[in-house]
Amino acid sequence: MKSVLLLAITIISEVFGSTMLKLSEGFTNPLPSLGVILGFLNAFLFLSLTLKSMQLSTAYAAWSGVGTALISLVGVFLFHEQFNAVKLAGLLFVITGIILLSHSEGEVQGGKDASVQQTQTGESQ
Repeated sequence: MKSVLLLAITIISEVFGSTMLKLSEGFTNPLPSLGVILGFLNAFLFLSLTLKSMQLSTAYAAWSGVGTALISLVGVFLFHEQFNAVKLAGLLFVITGIILLSHSEGEVQGGKDASVQQTQTGESQ
């Protein structure tokens, strides 16, 4: 559960940083430019903490997928970007992929995949 909370902070930080990137107008607006730096630094910090207890493939897929979905909503509501059936279908495919990846995750013990632990200890199945 802790890893999910850390991943949520990662995603929110990345969405914040991306939103500030749009508002920075090519880094010509100082306050949003600072927001870009803080948002992305925070995102990478919390992603690194997330990876202590979650598989890279799952964490990165969730980060990029959920982040993409959220930033699409930010674009629609804050920046009045178009939202149509094709964009909705694409987002649904991304979300479906995240669900499939998270359900395919192997048993994780102490932050490492069981297959990695077996390799390190010389055990086999």
